[in-house]
Amino acid sequence: MKKAIPYWQLGGFVFTAVLGTLLHFLFDWTGGAGVAAIFSAVNESIWEHLKLLFYPMVLFALIEFFVWGKDVESFWCIKLIGILIGLVLIPVVYYTYTGILGVKADWFNVAIFFLAAGIVYWAETTVFTGDFTCHIGSKQAVIWICLIGAVFTVMTFIPPHIPLFEDPITGTYGYIGSA
Repeated sequence: MKKAIPYWQLGGFVFTAVLGTLLHFLFDWTGGAGVAAIFSAVNESIWEHLKLLFYPMVLFALIEFFVWGKDVESFWCIKLIGILIGLVLIPVVYYTYTGILGVKADWFNVAIFFLAAGIVYWAETTVFTGDFTCHIGSKQAVIWICLIGAVFTVMTFIPPHIPLFEDPITGTYGYIGSA
């Protein structure tokens, strides 16, 4: 199975890239539906764009788990670490480049998403095909992933008024868009 893992992970990257891109537009396509707000970006804040990586990665992880991941003891731990890497990379790269250059480029913001997804799936592949032992149990890793999803939901509807959650175009926050 280890020989097939890189192909699965490449498929995960493509899946995440395509679904994450579609989720960027889902909220508008549904006319601002509350259910769509849970999984898609409701504005242009960095926080809302993290969901575009998180939910496709979790969905693909579920597919992988049922096809081959049940046989990998550290599967959910590795997926949790991958998700966390991606969720840290996006804001770190974004705030670093905007802090250094003092400007924001939409094309580069999109590139950050693809770069983060690529790094995550490459890192996961490296760990899956190596001799890695994770010290976080599967149940605990799944609980952490579910908690991250719950935080995304709560913070979409009740966001703190800090820059990470602010739409740079409208100056609003979260689903309701209160300034």
